[in-house]
Amino acid sequence: MSNQITREEAWKLLNEYNKEDFHIQHATTVEGVMEYFAKLLGYENEVDFWGIVGLLHDLDFEMYPDEHCIKVQEIMREKGIDDKIIHAVASHGYGLTAVDAKPEHTMEKVLFAIDELTGLIGAVALMRPSKSVLDLEVKSVKKKFKSASFAAGCSREVIAQGAEMLGWELDYLFEQTILAMRELEKKATAN
Repeated sequence: MSNQITREEAWKLLNEYNKEDFHIQHATTVEGVMEYFAKLLGYENEVDFWGIVGLLHDLDFEMYPDEHCIKVQEIMREKGIDDKIIHAVASHGYGLTAVDAKPEHTMEKVLFAIDELTGLIGAVALMRPSKSVLDLEVKSVKKKFKSASFAAGCSREVIAQGAEMLGWELDYLFEQTILAMRELEKKATAN
């Protein structure tokens, strides 16, 4: 693998370390949401880079949950992956795992904020009669965000900290992440 890993190489690597459908689906969701934010925030020339970071962000989680964000750095270095990707992926564990890679680039802050949020939004959507984000509104996400027992594995503190890192209101983060997930759902149903 070259320093500039391709989407195809990233997909192969993801599937080498992840077998559960849930983890593959989460990776592709985060990939798509990251690509959406790259375009939204004016990083059109980095869309693929943002997407690959999203796709690989939990590469080590299924096989090495106790070494999450740590083992991934070792795996990626062995594969010759660019240090920018390694830092970006590791930085989403800042303050949560034994990683000291602080999110610095806007892309890293977006990943930190939306990783947990995509899970929360997905869980809210599944509770709806439509089972879809297409008709999901920010107020529904806000309501479930305030209910600590709902989708308890999705850290509200991390989501809020991510929004703060970006200088965004939670409503804006929720709205844009919902819109990103709507785009993904529309693409999936069109195929």
